[in-house]
Amino acid sequence: MDAYTRKILRGDVASAARLMRDLDDEMPSARAALKALYARAGKAHVVGITGAPGAGKSTLADRLVEAARKAGKSVGVVAVDPTSPYSGGAVLGDRIRMQRHAADPKVFIRSLASRGSLGGLSRSVFDTVTVLDAMGKDLIIIETAGVGQDGVKVAGAAHTVLVVLSPGQGDDIQALKAGVLEIGDIFVVNKCDQKDSGLLARSLLLTVEGLAPRDGWKTPILKTEALSGKGMNELMEAIRLHRHTLVNYEAWEKRSHNMARTAFLELLETGLREFITEECASGHDPYSAARTALKKLLGKKA
Repeated sequence: MDAYTRKILRGDVASAARLMRDLDDEMPSARAALKALYARAGKAHVVGITGAPGAGKSTLADRLVEAARKAGKSVGVVAVDPTSPYSGGAVLGDRIRMQRHAADPKVFIRSLASRGSLGGLSRSVFDTVTVLDAMGKDLIIIETAGVGQDGVKVAGAAHTVLVVLSPGQGDDIQALKAGVLEIGDIFVVNKCDQKDSGLLARSLLLTVEGLAPRDGWKTPILKTEALSGKGMNELMEAIRLHRHTLVNYEAWEKRSHNMARTAFLELLETGLREFITEECASGHDPYSAARTALKKLLGKKA
C-alpha cells in the first residue's frame, strides 16, 4: 500500500478528491488504489434517498447531514444529478444546497452526473462510496437523481433506503407501485405542513400495513418538514434503529454482500454498454452490428 492510499485511510480530503477524479478519468493507478481501499472499507452505514423530483430529497439530505454532525458522526454525501442527453452536462445543484457544510472537515460532499446510467445512479457511485467508507465516514448518504420509479436501483447500493414523497404530486398513486414498496425501509412524507399530507400518509399506511416485516423490520411512515427541520430527530432515530435491527437479524452482512453484487453488475453493464456502443458506431446496420457484437461476446467467429 503506497503513501497516497494510506493518506486516504487517514481521512485526507485532498487525496480522496484526487482519487475520485482519477477514477472518473479511468486511470489504471486509480483502480489499483481502489482495490486496496475496498479491503479496508465496509464499516459505514450507507443510506439511499430516492423519490420523485420536487419531493425535497436534497433538503432532507442536508438536514440529515446536520443531525448526524450534531451526533458527532463523520458524513459523506454522494449526490447524483441527471445528465443532459444533448450536452452531456449536469446541473450539480445538490452541492450548492449543502454549501453550509463545505467548511466542515468531517463532511465530504461529492456531486456526480448520472451519465446516462439507469435507475437514478451513476456508475461512479459505488467507487465514491468505497473511498468515503475507507476514509472512515460513519454515515454515507446517496441521493438519487430523482427519476421516480427508476430510482429503485438505489436499493442495491445502500443498507437503508428512504423513499421520500410529498403531497400534491400524485405520490399517493406512485407509492402503490410494487417497485417502491419493495425497496422502502422508511417512508418519509415530506412537506407535512402542506394540505393533503395526512391523506398521503394514510394512503401509505393502508398500503404497507399488510406487508410482512423484512429482515425483522416493519416499515415506518414518518412525517417531516425538511425546510424547518421538523421530524428530523425521529427520522435519524429510525435510521439508527434500522441498522440495529439489521445487525440483530444478521441481515447487515447480507445487504453489504448485495451492495458488492450490485457494484459488480454495474461495472459489467457499463463495460458491455461501451463495447456495444463501439460496435454500433462501426457503420453497420443495427441488425448486423448486434449479431457481430453477440458473436464477439460469446467468443464465436463473426
